Amino acid sequence: MSKDLSILAGYPDDIINQVKMLIEQNKLDLYLKKRYPDKHEIRTDKALNAYVQDIKKTYMKKAGPIHKVCFDERIETVYSALGLHSFVTRVQGNKLKSKSEIRIASLFKKAPADFLYMIAVHELAHLKEKEHNKNFYRLCHHMESDYSQLEFDLRLYLIVNVTDIKR
Repeated sequence: MSKDLSILAGYPDDIINQVKMLIEQNKLDLYLKKRYPDKHEIRTDKALNAYVQDIKKTYMKKAGPIHKVCFDERIETVYSALGLHSFVTRVQGNKLKSKSEIRIASLFKKAPADFLYMIAVHELAHLKEKEHNKNFYRLCHHMESDYSQLEFDLRLYLIVNVTDIKR
């Protein structure tokens, strides 16, 4: 069965060839399970909210509040987004009220703990930096020094699990 490797676009050819070889040898899943054996126990939106708020308190004390954090079944994983950070603005009388929300794809309820952490860090970084620029990635690396490796391995995890995802 051929796997869609478009999620690795932009990575060097030698890296992509190594991934192809692992897939052909049926070793990619084994590599990931060995590298990330620990699953997390966060299954509810309440637990996810507490988890993300704890990370925010540790690294981003001065950032604005997050009003809602939840798992979202509707987020299209792999080809669209893994998590979403949005600002909801409403007019109340003569005032504008804005609330910040983080939604994480439900796929991550069963993912390794490191991948949930990486997605949380990514979405929290959007509190300060809207675009994926140098400052954004600098902030991600501040919160998780191994961010780039986790992001790459998360892509590998999605390649392995893409058959379970409905598009």
